[in-house]
Amino acid sequence: MFKFLTQKPLWINILVAIGLFMLLIFIFLGSLDFITKHGSNVTVPSVIGKNLEAAKKILEAKGFEVEVQDSVFIDSLPRLTVTRQTPDENATVKVNRIIFLTINRALPPLVEMPNLIGFSIRTAQMYLENLGLHLGDTTFRPDIAKNAVLEQLYQGAPITSGTKIYMGSTISFVLGNGIGDQEMQVPDVLGKTFEIASTTIRSLNVNFTSVFDADVVDSANAYVYKQRPEKYGPSLDGQKHYNVIKPGQNIDIFLSVKPYVPDSTKAPQELSMPKE
Repeated sequence: MFKFLTQKPLWINILVAIGLFMLLIFIFLGSLDFITKHGSNVTVPSVIGKNLEAAKKILEAKGFEVEVQDSVFIDSLPRLTVTRQTPDENATVKVNRIIFLTINRALPPLVEMPNLIGFSIRTAQMYLENLGLHLGDTTFRPDIAKNAVLEQLYQGAPITSGTKIYMGSTISFVLGNGIGDQEMQVPDVLGKTFEIASTTIRSLNVNFTSVFDADVVDSANAYVYKQRPEKYGPSLDGQKHYNVIKPGQNIDIFLSVKPYVPDSTKAPQELSMPKE
């Protein structure tokens, strides 16, 4: 063949080359529709809200390829549900087009629990919502800080700040509802261990602040050596009397590792409730 070409004049060789080139272009253009599947357009079905496996079957049956592009977490939707698709539903595209899906995560992400103690209920609820957490039950106990968070609970137990929990979890609050009207005697917790003293005070719906001496390394081995207010108040009309307290008010207790030794010389002889 090459000998045939070399024996011909140059202009004939040029014409042959041009002819071959034009033939190749004609063949290419003629097969372009087949290569690009011109006219093989289909409508993208909607798979939003469907399970990932079901969505794949629907799209692959239409001749599409499927890729999971991203994931989000929406706790109101079932896990592995399609939340977004690209191209959108009802778009007209060519067969074999890749459909990209965004799905709801199988496991929710972890978030850190903030310290909401002392915040108002409205502010605390806003914090929870910003983290994707839900407000659960609210209960009340007497406290001067009305409608403020006294305790934060997860699955019925106190939860400390920094604890990692799943987004979508429910947090319950114990809130203050003001100081009660009923007066009662200040409990005497001198000499009691921290556990007994705190249980006694809580049983009266009274709050307490514990102050530990530097020698205390374990609260289980700490004893109350001073409380404020004390059980007994100053004398009135020559008589000593009981101090009173209301639910929601506070007692300060001071603790040390040394057992409390009462001063027998200060034992009250005549006691009475304070006069109105």
